[in-house]
Amino acid sequence: SSGINAEYGYVPCIYVLNKIDQISIEELDLVYKIPHCVPLSAHHKWNFDDLLERMWDYLKLTRIYTKPKGQLPDFNAPVVLKDNDKTIEAFCNNLHKSILKDLKYALVWGSSVKYQPQRVGKEHELCDEDIVQIIKKH
Repeated sequence: SSGINAEYGYVPCIYVLNKIDQISIEELDLVYKIPHCVPLSAHHKWNFDDLLERMWDYLKLTRIYTKPKGQLPDFNAPVVLKDNDKTIEAFCNNLHKSILKDLKYALVWGSSVKYQPQRVGKEHELCDEDIVQIIKKH
């Protein structure tokens, strides 16, 4: 669903229905059929993960994790890219403007590549939750 924002057009909308701990399973099944809706229980902290996933989807944001050489990926602080530009180039520019000029190639793990890892250039388009390691020229 979309709400109207006069200045920018349409914005995504998610309806959050609270207190699912106070209804029957049959009623919950009906609630799940409502479009653009996330049922949850704030009191019991039920279904917060579904709400978070839906927010990422609706806002069309892509999470990219960094992997320093010789280290494990950092899953705590993803680089967030907008859906209209999720290339290695955009990833590099998001980290620091100087990285792109030193880029030799990137190693990518995830659903955007056939091999794990795969060597890619700056035009490669990333998918949500890919892992990237930048290899610099030298």
